[in-house]
Amino acid sequence: MTVLLLDLQVAARSLAQHSKRSLFLGAAVAAVTAALVLLGGLFGGIRAAMLESGTMLSTGHVNVGGFFKPTSGSSAPLVTGWRKVLEDTKRIVPELQDYTVRTRRFARAISEASSMQLALAGIDVAREPRLEESLQLAAGSLDALTEPNTILIFEDQARRLEVGIGDVLTLAAPTDRGANNTADVRVVAIAKSVGILSAMTAFMPDAGVRKLYQLAPDTTGVIHLFLANERLAGPVAERLRKGLAAAGYRVMDPDPQPYWMKLFAKVNAEDWTGQKLDVTIWEDELAFLAWVLKALGGLGGALLLVLVGIVVIGILNTLAIAIRERTREIGTLRAIGMQRRKVLWLFLLEMTLLGLLGSTAGALAAASISGAVNAARIPVPEAALLFIMQDRWRILVTPGALLSSAAFITAVTALAALYPAFQASRLAPITAIHHVG
Repeated sequence: MTVLLLDLQVAARSLAQHSKRSLFLGAAVAAVTAALVLLGGLFGGIRAAMLESGTMLSTGHVNVGGFFKPTSGSSAPLVTGWRKVLEDTKRIVPELQDYTVRTRRFARAISEASSMQLALAGIDVAREPRLEESLQLAAGSLDALTEPNTILIFEDQARRLEVGIGDVLTLAAPTDRGANNTADVRVVAIAKSVGILSAMTAFMPDAGVRKLYQLAPDTTGVIHLFLANERLAGPVAERLRKGLAAAGYRVMDPDPQPYWMKLFAKVNAEDWTGQKLDVTIWEDELAFLAWVLKALGGLGGALLLVLVGIVVIGILNTLAIAIRERTREIGTLRAIGMQRRKVLWLFLLEMTLLGLLGSTAGALAAASISGAVNAARIPVPEAALLFIMQDRWRILVTPGALLSSAAFITAVTALAALYPAFQASRLAPITAIHHVG
């Protein structure tokens, strides 16, 4: 331990002796670390916004949905006997924290000026605390959805339909029996848009959707399950599939797609009738947005390679200059008996210490910048809102991300120093002592 402390003192003095070069390289390491942390934080913020918006609008952490086929050529996104399904689900998933039950269907909304297709979610406002906490209203009241024949739409929909609070929309939809039903509903709330997820979604009282589609009381669309930790969604969903199958339900095989893609592209073409349950996780229901995360991940990976390349090249050049300047010093140390591995160790320790100090400073700077950005609540450009899914820039930086980024850049710094340090340790003492320059 005493030897290590002595070596650290030597490395620190060497860095201090060449302060300009150390500050320049340390600043580069700090900048790369800060960029890495901020990039990861931006990615994490978008992912968190996607999860928050998704669980508010269209999915739980785990979902028990399904399809009912009265004939082999027709199907509907329904769960029959949902109360019994919910009881069995609670037994299989003891870690269940909360749940909501929603009907989900499609209808055409017609105003005096325009029309558009809407994905209707039938809700019980009293059972929707997440909706109340997360939804930002531009006008109207969420409590008004307790009244019959009412609807909540989003700002983009209101602009397209040219309606406001109090205006009436006509909903037209085919029932499962082939009849065409219509219903007049009053706009009682307009919410701020949250990107692509809110482009088609609208909320109605559950009873209104049931009446429009003539659904039986024991039939619903989906049961959204919420866990304390969304990262457990995958294992819980797999256990739930097995448990429901063991309880006698027909359960569909895992398929990481949203329910509406399965409905139109798969289920209608399958040759079976009756009820099948479909257990999904939130990432399945938002799979059509996965390209956003993949694109950001690819861009982030490319940027990370460039940044790491800058650090590696900087270290190689800096150490090459340092070794040239200290050739006689190295020769003297070797001449008085210092082993090659000790020379190698001292150079590695010097660069590792520089990397540690620089990356720590960069990580702390990134934490401060992210805090300032979040506090400033900088608006997201309207063109990017569709994909960013948050109206304010949010950088999600965790202590674990700070530590891992600092450790990664420190390790890169040490590895980049390995070759020039090895070259320094290979210098012949006599040649090094007589070196001029």
